[in-house]
Amino acid sequence: MEKVVLGVAGLMSLVQTPLISKEKQGEKELPNILWIVSEDNSAIFTGCYGNSFTTTPNIDRLAIQGFLYTHAYSPNAVSSPSRNTIITGVYAASNGNENMRSNYPKSSMVRTYPEYLRQAGYYCTNNSKTDYNTPSIDPSEIWDESSDKAHYKNRPHGKPFFAVFNLMTSHESSIHRQIPTEQLRHDPSKVVLPPYHPDTPEMRHDWAQYYDKIEDMDKEVGALLKELDESGLADNTIVMYYGDNGGVLARSKRFMYESGTHIPLVVRIPEKYKYLYPAKKPGDKVGRLVNFVDLAPTLLSIAGMPAPDYMQGKAFLGRYRTKDPGYVFMSRQRMDERYDMVRAVRDKKYRYIHNYMPFRITLQHLDYLFTAPSALSWEKAFMEGKTDELRSRYFRTKPLEELYDTENDPWEIKNLASDPAYRKVLKSMSKAENDWRREFRDVGLIPETEYEDFMGDMSMYDYMRSTGCPLNELLDASGLATSGNPKDLDAFKGFLNHDNSAIRYWGATGLLILKEGARPAIPELEAASADRSGSVAALAAEALYGLGEKEAAIKAYITILKDTVNYRMKDRNFALNSIDAIDTKDPEIIAAVRRFYSEKASGEQGFAARYSNYDITMSEYLLKKWDLFDNRK
Repeated sequence: MEKVVLGVAGLMSLVQTPLISKEKQGEKELPNILWIVSEDNSAIFTGCYGNSFTTTPNIDRLAIQGFLYTHAYSPNAVSSPSRNTIITGVYAASNGNENMRSNYPKSSMVRTYPEYLRQAGYYCTNNSKTDYNTPSIDPSEIWDESSDKAHYKNRPHGKPFFAVFNLMTSHESSIHRQIPTEQLRHDPSKVVLPPYHPDTPEMRHDWAQYYDKIEDMDKEVGALLKELDESGLADNTIVMYYGDNGGVLARSKRFMYESGTHIPLVVRIPEKYKYLYPAKKPGDKVGRLVNFVDLAPTLLSIAGMPAPDYMQGKAFLGRYRTKDPGYVFMSRQRMDERYDMVRAVRDKKYRYIHNYMPFRITLQHLDYLFTAPSALSWEKAFMEGKTDELRSRYFRTKPLEELYDTENDPWEIKNLASDPAYRKVLKSMSKAENDWRREFRDVGLIPETEYEDFMGDMSMYDYMRSTGCPLNELLDASGLATSGNPKDLDAFKGFLNHDNSAIRYWGATGLLILKEGARPAIPELEAASADRSGSVAALAAEALYGLGEKEAAIKAYITILKDTVNYRMKDRNFALNSIDAIDTKDPEIIAAVRRFYSEKASGEQGFAARYSNYDITMSEYLLKKWDLFDNRK
């Protein structure tokens, strides 16, 4: 009997020991990591975020099995700059790669997270979108595999994997062509429209069609999860699902509102790695503020590696997890052919927006955005005078600041910035925005027309950290310019005489914002309208035009369009944006735009060039606006 007892004890010891060591081993071994990324969908398009009209059973099930982050944000509201942030762990606004289709290099000191993960022992695959908004990241160098054939099953035996699958089904282009209404699975008549959208048939149809695309995307998520289960690797694999930015109906993607930046983020962590749990148990929601800039340091933290000093995000999982941040930050620069500059700050309750170009309307006619029938129907309704104040607001110039209580105003339509009751909130969030610009050396302090002159043979990231960059002067000038205070007139005039073209830009900006208050500065504006910086000259011309000095303004615009020696494509595009804003039908300007377009956009080569040369896109738009465009070209 004694032998039997000892035998049982020995057996129990054999059974228990592996269980104990396996639990400890979970903290030592590298977990596999699977990323599933969907295109262009806000958090509101998933059932797990409270939408009962949508059809996302697979994402919803993943949220029950894992942890749903309630406050996760894309930093740029559009994929390419956001991917730049994700891959480097540095804000695109700090890298100098924030403008869409950026062709500027990254700093040599900024590396990508796959390089670090591979160094840690991971086999890294990307299937298959890259689009990092800079030519200086070569996918073939940073990934083990990057193609539509890339897969974790191709890894060497026993090697942990990090794998990304990008789902294009929900991309904005999915609503560019409407499918027959009878083929829709979601009923357009039952769509609940946001209060700022006009109730047009096209708007309802695009919403319903996009819900169908979300349902299709969710099935792809389900297929990837099923494949993981069938591989037998689910118990060793952390799954992260997120949308790459908000969208896609007009006033979402590209814009600094919840609809454009609030993204779904769900993380499923096997019990084996429960030491990584961000909350008590699977199915719990996590209220931590998360930004895409946090993804790279979080991956390194899961792998047991500290983030390098240049990374600007905060790990939200793993060994180097940080305390919860008080704010997340978002930004917007040029979107394709349209210039704008916006910075936004979000805490758990409020959203603060600072418009650095308040003289531009929110819904500028951007060629790609207005391919959607819903966006065109909204624009048409406004042009025909069929929209009320709220639905017209986005086709008019913006306020300098916006503040929204997102808990009580989820669609962000009641601007509290001028409400004395919220002055303290406004002040603290404005300070947070300015501190962020200072800490991370916001490249938006420099107009894009000047990048090539400033950076020389380095990157904009490096220039902003060099001794040659007058960072404090730039911060002061930009803040003063957008304060809209008439008492700063003399300061703005002084800025126009500065030897730094970026500070001259802020001088022109300040005077343009002052409108009639800038009349005493007409001589300085006339001199600035001949500036070799296209953005300075164009804004000076725009201010002059508004003050009735139309002859001087027109001369400046025509010079920028004609002088291809001193002005580049970005200068011309900036000037064409300005010409659109003044809404002129001056025959000299029309003739100059027609001449430019006929020279640059003729033939097949010119037609293809419009997609990479935004001055061609803008001149074509203006000709259409003036009803002078010949579709036969």
